Amino acid sequence: MGRPVKVTVIGAGSVQFSIGVVKDLCLTENLAGSHVTLMDIDEERLETIHKLAERYVKELGGSLTFDRTTDRRRALQDADFVINTAGKERMPREGRRALFEKYGRVAGNFHVGYMYNMALMLDIARDVEAVCPDAWLIQSGNPVREGVPLVTRETGVKIIGLCHGHYGYINVAKTLGLDPDKVSWTAPGLNHCIWLTDFRYEGEDAYPILDRWIENEAEAYWRDREANRDKYGLEDQMSRMVIDQYRKFGLLPIGDTTRGGGWWYKTDIDTRVFWYGPYGGFGSELHREPWHASLAKRLEEIHEVTSDPSRSVLEAFPPVKTREQQIPIIDALTNDVAGLFQINVPNQGALPGVPDHVVTELPVIIDKAGLHRIQLDPLPNKLMLEVIQPHILGIEWGVEAYVTGDAEMLVDALLMLNAYDHGGPTATSHAQARGFIEELLALPDEQDWAGQFSWRQPSWAHVLKRPAQ
Repeated sequence: MGRPVKVTVIGAGSVQFSIGVVKDLCLTENLAGSHVTLMDIDEERLETIHKLAERYVKELGGSLTFDRTTDRRRALQDADFVINTAGKERMPREGRRALFEKYGRVAGNFHVGYMYNMALMLDIARDVEAVCPDAWLIQSGNPVREGVPLVTRETGVKIIGLCHGHYGYINVAKTLGLDPDKVSWTAPGLNHCIWLTDFRYEGEDAYPILDRWIENEAEAYWRDREANRDKYGLEDQMSRMVIDQYRKFGLLPIGDTTRGGGWWYKTDIDTRVFWYGPYGGFGSELHREPWHASLAKRLEEIHEVTSDPSRSVLEAFPPVKTREQQIPIIDALTNDVAGLFQINVPNQGALPGVPDHVVTELPVIIDKAGLHRIQLDPLPNKLMLEVIQPHILGIEWGVEAYVTGDAEMLVDALLMLNAYDHGGPTATSHAQARGFIEELLALPDEQDWAGQFSWRQPSWAHVLKRPAQ
C-alpha cells in the first residue's frame, strides 16, 4: 500500500515540465492522494499551470490536490519533496546580451552566466533547510554541475541533481536501427560530460554494431543530414565530432556531452558545420534561432490548450508516463519501489579517480533506505586527463569563486579553463577577460549575485606602490 506525500514544485510556471510531473504523479498508484504545491513568481503562468493541472486530474479521474503560491517559504511548509526547476536564465538580461556583443561570448566552458542561478539555488536550499529540513531536494534545473556541489557544501540539505543527457542512448539506438527498449547502458562521468562505458543490445555488446555503422553507413548518414537537415532536426548525437571523440577515447559521449569537444571543432561556422552537422552544433549562430523557435512553438501549442476550456487536456497530453525521474525517485524513497537511476551526487568512491566530494553523474539504486552507489570501473586514463580532470577543475573553480566572492578567479577562468569547451571562443587577452568581468559585475540588474564579488588586494600589494629608489 502506497503513501501519499506533499510535493512542492519551485518554478512551476514551466508548463511543459510541470504537466509532466502532474502526469507521472497521476499515473503512479502508490502516490495517490498526494498534494502538490505549485510555486512561481510569475502569477499569470502559475495560474495557467494550476488550472491545467486541475483539469488534467479531473479528466483522468485522479486524486491529486493542488494549491499555488508566489511565496516560496509558504510553498515549502510540510513538504516531503521539493522539485526545483526555477532558473533566472529565462529572464531577460539585456545588459549581459550587450556585453556579449561587445566582448564576444568569452565565457566558453566556464559558465560565468550561471552564477546568478547558483545564488537562486543556494537561497532555495537554505529555505528548505529552514522550513522542511527532512525533505529531499530534487534539483532539476541548471547549473546542476556547479549548483549541486555548492548546496552539498553550504547546507545540510539532502539533494539529488537530475539531467536529461543520458537519454542520448535512445538517439544512438535509433540511428543504428535498434529498439531502445532492448538497450541497456551505463554512462558515468560529470554532469554534461558522460561516456557510454557499457552499451548492450539484448544483452550483447553493441559497440561492434556501432563500429560497423561507422565503417559502412556513417558518411552516407552525414551527407543525408546535410542535404535534408529539417528531416533530422537539431539533434547532433551522432555527428562527426561525436564519432571523432569515440575514436580518440574509445567511449561514445552521449547527451549534452556532444555539445563539447575541443576548440578545434569550433574555429568558425564552416568548421562547426562539418563536425556537428548542418546547424553547427548547440549554441552556434545557425542553431540558436531554430532552437528558440522550436521552444516558442511548443509553448504556443500548450497555451492553445490551456486557454480553451473545451479542449481535452488528455488528448493534448496523453496519459503515458514521461521518462523523467523525479516521480519514480519519490516513489522509491517513499514506498520502497527500488529502481536504478542516473543522478548527480558526491562521488564517494563510486567512480575511481574522482575525489569523494566531487559531484559525479552516476547510476545509483534508490529505495526507502536511500541512495546506493554502484561501484564502477575506471574511465580510460587519457579521458580522465584530457576531459574529466579539466572539467572537475572548472566545477571546483566556479564553486570556489562563488563561495569566496573572488572576482579575479572569474577573469582567470575565462583565460585558462578552455581545455574541453562547450561554448564559443574564449577570451583572447587579459584585457578582454577583465573588461568583460568588470562590466558584468557592475550591471545593475545583475546585483542579486554580482554584488557579493569584489576585487581583492593581496597582503603584499603595497610593495607594488613603493616609490622607485
